[in-house]
Amino acid sequence: MGRPTEVRVRVPASSANLGAGFDSLGLALSLYDEIEVCAAPSGLRVEVEGEGAGRVRCDESHLVVSTMRRTWRILGDAPAGLRLRCRNAIPHSRGLGSSAAAAVAGAVAAAVLSGRDPELERDTLLQITAGMEGHADNAAASLLGGFVIAWESQQFQQAPGNILARFHAVRLDTHPGIHPVALVAEAESSTRATRGLLPEQVPLADAAFTGSRTALAVLAFTQRPELLLAATEDRLHQSYRRPAYPRSAEVVDALRAHGVPAAISGAGPTVLALTSDGTLPEALDLGGFGVRPLPVDATGARVEIG
Repeated sequence: MGRPTEVRVRVPASSANLGAGFDSLGLALSLYDEIEVCAAPSGLRVEVEGEGAGRVRCDESHLVVSTMRRTWRILGDAPAGLRLRCRNAIPHSRGLGSSAAAAVAGAVAAAVLSGRDPELERDTLLQITAGMEGHADNAAASLLGGFVIAWESQQFQQAPGNILARFHAVRLDTHPGIHPVALVAEAESSTRATRGLLPEQVPLADAAFTGSRTALAVLAFTQRPELLLAATEDRLHQSYRRPAYPRSAEVVDALRAHGVPAAISGAGPTVLALTSDGTLPEALDLGGFGVRPLPVDATGARVEIG
């Protein structure tokens, strides 16, 4: 493909972990950030609408911009200047993958402006975006769409003291009987802070439990949604993080008590309910949460060249 001077990219939100699948399972959701990027003779101009407007810095530190710069260091052919407009709908710091979505949007846009086909550069884009987060579940879901399984290959030493990991992901179609509903918390959460609550080691019984539930989740999300209640059980991370989002944990408990498969979305505090019809039990107290039915996004990042 040639080198266009303008590109528009739409990227879906994502929910990661999905119960026991810590840093390994992700689901793309139909809530989108959109960016428009134009090559310019010089300089940088960043405009932000929607989520993050007036809060995020509109300079080289903006996540979309910094990811584009990182991508061009690998692919080359960076334009002299940039004009970026972001229209954000994914809430920030709520466990819906806003950072991964921004990184994917920037990486895809940079590839297009370099004259590359993002479909052919998917592995490179995944390495860039997952490497920025340290895990691939959110980035892979936003990039590929659908239900993803993400993992790292063995680490290798490129230079003394420089240990790197390679990220991988496969996309699977989600069973059409799964209708996610996000209970978006009004409060925000820090991924770094919640990771700090996790122990260095877990009991062997909990590790075995995690393996069985993660394997079951692959079957449940793709073929047997009636198994989702068992498949989203977790002993690996949610209980340790409970002090960071006690209200969210209570909502998860209440949903599951009513037979609704539910888990903390990513690092929280949003809760993801995996319903069969897009509705929730009427008796629940959902004060402090906005209820948003969010169908699974099947396509991932989408590009429109101007």
